[in-house]
Amino acid sequence: MVLKTEELKAEIRRMCQEKDAIILAHYYTIGDIQDIADFVGDSLALARKAAETDAKIMVMCGVHFMAETCKLLSPDKMVLCPDLAAGCSLADSCKAEDLKKFKDEHPGYQVISYVNTTAAVKALTDVVVTSGNAKKVVDQLPKDAKLIFGPDYNLGNYINEVTGREMLLWNGGCHVHERFSVEKIIALKKQYPEAVVMAHLECKAPVLAVADVKGSTATMLNYAQQSDKQQFIVATEAGILHEMQRTCPDKEFIPVPPEISESGLECSCNECQYMKMNTLEKVYNCLKTESPQIEIDPQIAKKAVKPIERMLELS
Repeated sequence: MVLKTEELKAEIRRMCQEKDAIILAHYYTIGDIQDIADFVGDSLALARKAAETDAKIMVMCGVHFMAETCKLLSPDKMVLCPDLAAGCSLADSCKAEDLKKFKDEHPGYQVISYVNTTAAVKALTDVVVTSGNAKKVVDQLPKDAKLIFGPDYNLGNYINEVTGREMLLWNGGCHVHERFSVEKIIALKKQYPEAVVMAHLECKAPVLAVADVKGSTATMLNYAQQSDKQQFIVATEAGILHEMQRTCPDKEFIPVPPEISESGLECSCNECQYMKMNTLEKVYNCLKTESPQIEIDPQIAKKAVKPIERMLELS
């Protein structure tokens, strides 16, 4: 029997109550997922929620590293991932064996890893950061500390710029944010001259240079909610527009299209295919079968949780 959308939502919520489960969703997931979630947020907010929840089961609707983070912070909880194949191009750009080799080549350096990394990479890390707290965390480290920042080059470059640091940067990037271009933003600005340009810190430096607001998804969302402006040009994954429109129904949000889409065709927004792998049907099935579950090697988990806990302490 194929359930309709509203039936699926009702069944998911029923099973959550029955099984003492909560659904966590990132802003980049589809609107239907965000609508049935107990908590919607960015990476930092989701990590904090995972650390404090009393629920027996967490369903992490996002990408694989986010589910791993939930498991690291709540090892005694059951953590479900609707689709284990929902990966992350940024996490894929930094393999644990490559980072270990780089560390060995740079003795005396501390490693700052973006949260968009695997548990194995976090196990080689001194402190984890998100786009929302990276500057705050780096500012608290000794001024003479020798630092490696990875894997997002654009975020690391921005943090170097605003803190005056000279961190060694890993050359990784997000396939979504790498596709934004200054030309597309300038064209939209001509069409909407009164609009505020907002860009995620994973965007390239030229894109950040033309943005009025630079920050995490939560930073952009908060700005839109508090601003008296009516139009916003948004350079980040288009899923955030659902929450922006929900909380600011009288304002207009214009997504920046990619310079070239993955299909080579023009499209009106820039989406992460991995985030969109989360569907209502997959959430329903993983709750029903209590699978697939996230499991992490205990030795890796023991090391990987420490830099996350340090992040939460510093932020």
